[in-house]
Amino acid sequence: MKVLVTGGVRSGKSRHAEELLGTADDVAYVAPGPSPEHDDADWAARVAAHRAARPANWVTHETPDLAGVLATTAGPVLVDCLGTWLTAVVDERDLWEASSDRVAGVVDALLDDVVAALAATASDVVLVTNEVGLGVVPAYRSGRLFRDLLGSVNQRVASACDEVHLVIAGRVLRL
Repeated sequence: MKVLVTGGVRSGKSRHAEELLGTADDVAYVAPGPSPEHDDADWAARVAAHRAARPANWVTHETPDLAGVLATTAGPVLVDCLGTWLTAVVDERDLWEASSDRVAGVVDALLDDVVAALAATASDVVLVTNEVGLGVVPAYRSGRLFRDLLGSVNQRVASACDEVHLVIAGRVLRL
């Protein structure tokens, strides 16, 4: 089973995703976001809290190489989250000021690999993402670029999943 869990920030998405795989003892937890080593104390604290909250028997992969982990992992996989993956991809390649077409091309190529690996794996996979486009248009180019790219990422990944769950205020709607 492949499930995409989406919703707003702090909606309960991660908790729901963890509950979907909670009885498995060999979960590969993929944290694909930016490294906490940069100068952002809030981000480092958030990463530390997530690390401490994971079950001790889960194996953590802190990498944006989603396709690689999906292709090489035999057991269940939890990816938390596609928004932080997208941020890491754009950060690592210094694409925030690149043309929208160039950024979309890079993201699409990586996403092709992720979707192919997702389709090829026999493992249960739960992916978490932030839902976008429910608020005002971002004031800055980087916000609009991120919103548009993550909207495309979410649609492509959802099309490769068996189910999509929307989490709002801790309540789950199966779409």
